[in-house]
Amino acid sequence: MLKAQVHLTLPAWTHELVASDAVFASDEDKVGLAIELSRRNVEAASGGPFGAVVFGPQHTVIALGVNRVMPHTCSLAHAENMAYMLAQQRLQTPRLNDLLAPITLATSSQPCCQCYGATIWAGIDRLLIGARAEDVMALTEFDEGPLPQDWIGELNKRGIEVVRDINRDAACAVLRIYGEGGGERY
Repeated sequence: MLKAQVHLTLPAWTHELVASDAVFASDEDKVGLAIELSRRNVEAASGGPFGAVVFGPQHTVIALGVNRVMPHTCSLAHAENMAYMLAQQRLQTPRLNDLLAPITLATSSQPCCQCYGATIWAGIDRLLIGARAEDVMALTEFDEGPLPQDWIGELNKRGIEVVRDINRDAACAVLRIYGEGGGERY
């Protein structure tokens, strides 16, 4: 018999990380939370070194995600995708900014080719990034895949503002720890 459903979850430790009324006003605070998620995911051995958070217009968390590829045996369970799916379920809309705006995604590392595509369709207005793809590939064994040459310009054309290198050193520190520990590549 073929499987008829997929069940993806966040680790239990994520449920108590952020108070429902917590405000993350600055871009540094937003990416800092994504990096904290990535760090804790590595420390708990609950997935890869990636964290992402969807924020609403009042700078509060709509949903968060961490990499869960290996625990769920699912190549789609990247941090950004987990955050997008949970936010879409919470708001009951596939395009988040159809309901609220602006929507911001803060991520510990630049989205890979898969998460780049999801970002285009998820309905976000701002993308905040810690580490760059070249950092991920230099410090770990991950292959981030191909992106359009002007990937930032392509996102900008679609109304998505991109801000890179926020807390980059802190994001790279988590990647370095993961890479030196021989973590799995997904």
